[in-house]
Order: sequence, then structure tokens, then C-alpha cells
Amino acid sequence: MPTSIKSVFVAFTEEGRGEHSSALAYALSLSQQASAHLTLQAASMRYNVPASLVGAFGAQLVGSENRRIAALADAFAEKARGSADLAGVVCSIETPSLNYASLCDRLLAHARVHDISILDLEKDPVQRDRGLIEAALFDSGRPVLIVPPGCEQFSAKRILIAWDGGASAARAVGDAMPFLSEANEVEILTVSGEKDLSNSLGGTDLAPHLARHGIKVTVRNVTLSQPDVASEIAQAAKSFGADFIVCGAYKHSRLREWLLGGVTQSLLRDGTLPILMSH
Repeated sequence: MPTSIKSVFVAFTEEGRGEHSSALAYALSLSQQASAHLTLQAASMRYNVPASLVGAFGAQLVGSENRRIAALADAFAEKARGSADLAGVVCSIETPSLNYASLCDRLLAHARVHDISILDLEKDPVQRDRGLIEAALFDSGRPVLIVPPGCEQFSAKRILIAWDGGASAARAVGDAMPFLSEANEVEILTVSGEKDLSNSLGGTDLAPHLARHGIKVTVRNVTLSQPDVASEIAQAAKSFGADFIVCGAYKHSRLREWLLGGVTQSLLRDGTLPILMSH
């Protein structure tokens, strides 16, 4: 069990559709196994539209919708409180009703004072929840575990590290040490052929560092044969039987991401396993 994890943060944003959260179930499972404190931000996305633009009747409709969404968030929080009580997890819950910018600031403030943040995967890069994921990844300074739908039971017996020798990958490995040190097996994957790795130390150089921490580790070096690096990572994780993936998060300009994609964006779009990312 990751006994050095003492505080877990999970954020859920209600936008009016009564969504299910695999991240909450996953965070409850992790918190239960680690005997960690869980903080849940069950926020409602508040719409602020000036009455001068929509008129009195429109403003009334917006207010009614905001109250409906807030009620859904409150119901989600109460259900989560009951689940935490049943699991024996000590849980703090808040249900702020905020606009997007304030919600993002509140999420970052919580993420910075917890060991790890857990968020639901959002495949669509233009959705607000994707923006919250990216904010947590690039602005919180803390690791983020991103959970795809259906992954609701925490397990870290087999972990795949996607390693390119870069600073973000190194940060992710450091942040993942509480999980790596308790894993049964860890595999380091290096994919060559996509970018120049000649000035970086490979997986065979990272492996001794992990072994000194008592981690059972193997190394796999592959040449790019899938359509992209993210596909290579996914294939390697599947063949290894990984419970989750550890990798660095990389940020490029929006234009470049739209034109060329990117490993981070591809993993977020197509991920089927939880991914621990750091930047």
C-alpha cells in the first residue's frame, strides 16, 4: 500500500447532466488502502450572464439553471459522503458554485496542498473539464492521476514508466515514488525514433536508481512502429499488464497541438488506464 500518501484531492464539476465520476470511486479506493484523508471538491459550474444582454426573463432562467446545477452538485456530494463513510475514509467535502475561472483557481489551490490530485479523464480537448485537467497538470506543481471511465478500483501492482530522459518524465518518476516503491513490478519504456534522445540517459540508466530504492524493475526499449508514441505506450502497458502509467506532461502551443497532436494530448484522448502525470 502507498503508505506515504496521506492526503488525496479529487475534483468533480457538475455541469447539469448528472455525470458519474470514476475518479471519485478511484480516489476513495486509494484513500481507503492508504489510510489517507480525502478532500472532495464537488463544484457546480455557474453561468454568469449580464441581465443587460438577456433581459430580466433571461436572467431569471440563468438563475434557475444555476440553482438546478448546484442542487445536483449537492446531491453528488451527499452520495459521496455516504460512500466515504461506508469505506471508512475520513473525507472533507465542499460544494462551491463558481464560474470557470474561479473554479480553476479553487482547484489549483487545493491541488497544491495535497499529495496527489485525481481527476476524471475528458477526451474532448475543447471541454471545460479538459481545461481543468491541463491547469492541474501545468500550474499546480503537484502530480495528477487522470482516471478513464470504468477504472474505479485503485491498484498499483504493475506500473509502466514512459521514459524519455526529460525533466517532466523525471518529475513524474519522483512524484510516483510512493507507488513505485510498493509495486510488485515496474517496467521502464523508452521509445526511440520520434525525437532525438542522444543527449538523455535511457531506461537502463534510470533502472539502477529505482533498484536502489528496492524496486523490482525491468527495461524495454522499442523503436517507433505504431502510429505515434502514445500508441506505443498504450501497447506496452497492455502487454505488461500495467495497472497505471507514469509519464511526464508536455505542453505545446494550441496551434501546434492542433496540427501535430502530441503524446500528452493523445494519452488524454485515447487513454484506457489511469495515468499519473507531472510537469
